[in-house]
Amino acid sequence: MTKKARWGVSAAIVLLVAGMIAFPKVKKSVTASKNASQDIPANPAAKRTLSVNAEILDYRTLSDKTVSLGSTMPDEEVDLSFESSGKITDIFFTEGSHVKAGQLLAKINDRPLQAQLKKLEAQIQLASDRVYRQKTLLEKDAVSQEAYEQVTTEYDKLMADIDLVKANLAQTELRAPFDGIIGLRMVSEGAYASPSTVVAKLTRISPIKIEFSISENYASDVKKGSQVIFRMDTDGVMKDYKATVYAVESMVDLDTRTLKVRARYPNSDESIIPGRYVPVEVNRGQITDAIAVPSEAVIPEMGRQIIYLYKNGTAVPQEITLGIRTDSHVQVVRGLEKGDTILVSGVMQLRTGMKVNIENLTKDSGN
Repeated sequence: MTKKARWGVSAAIVLLVAGMIAFPKVKKSVTASKNASQDIPANPAAKRTLSVNAEILDYRTLSDKTVSLGSTMPDEEVDLSFESSGKITDIFFTEGSHVKAGQLLAKINDRPLQAQLKKLEAQIQLASDRVYRQKTLLEKDAVSQEAYEQVTTEYDKLMADIDLVKANLAQTELRAPFDGIIGLRMVSEGAYASPSTVVAKLTRISPIKIEFSISENYASDVKKGSQVIFRMDTDGVMKDYKATVYAVESMVDLDTRTLKVRARYPNSDESIIPGRYVPVEVNRGQITDAIAVPSEAVIPEMGRQIIYLYKNGTAVPQEITLGIRTDSHVQVVRGLEKGDTILVSGVMQLRTGMKVNIENLTKDSGN
């Protein structure tokens, strides 16, 4: 045997001995791995049981609504000011009080006008007597028609001058143009006032207006006489108030693509004041025999909407198509039917095929 052959035989013997030593360990490792792989279930979720609440679907009526932000406005509002200039001599109103239409609120100095009126009124009797005498003489052909017409013209001019002074006197008085609440006083007695001087603001808040805007897409849903609901925080509690639309803008705003709308609420107790922001709800109609699910039961997933059904004790995902939304529910237009049992709690923990235990099962009341 050559030297090269002897080296080959020696190497083969070494490899054989090493293999015999390592074989039991390798076999044990392979067996353990095989057993471990057999112990791991294909779907871990299938071995877990989750306690959930469920609901049996039934038809319900849904209101299709749109909500926008509006504001309360006085029914009427005006800045009160005198029609002429002069020194304010009297103020007759109390700030924040109710006043009636025509009620005298303030006066400016009218003494020169009163004196002028007195002077003119003193001439009435004399001018009237002249007309009477000239008429008597005219009937007797003692004076000409021209002489008679001259004295009648003088009399008419005198009466016109008196009417003008009375009109100027009326402009020295500030009166309420309508029933309302007068605001804070901006001037004091003794101050000089002109037509540009605001004495106070007068508002009427019963009824009160609500102004809001809606998308041009909903323009046909709101018209004169439509009912809207606005909400306000009253003593820490949100309350709903029903108002009636009385006017709609004639064209869409080109910048916002919205339509301005105004409604009225009686506000008999004047508890609602102008200038408050309020959400306004417009009911676009009702959908009867609708399938709707609680909003929290719907899971958005990769551009799809998923809900879990209860079938044979397990959770089964179902893709759905949504419609309109309400405060608590969303309409399902495709994917569910009346009588389906949906899972409504713990939905984010659910997995396909997971075993579930229903703790509370309710039936959709349809409200």
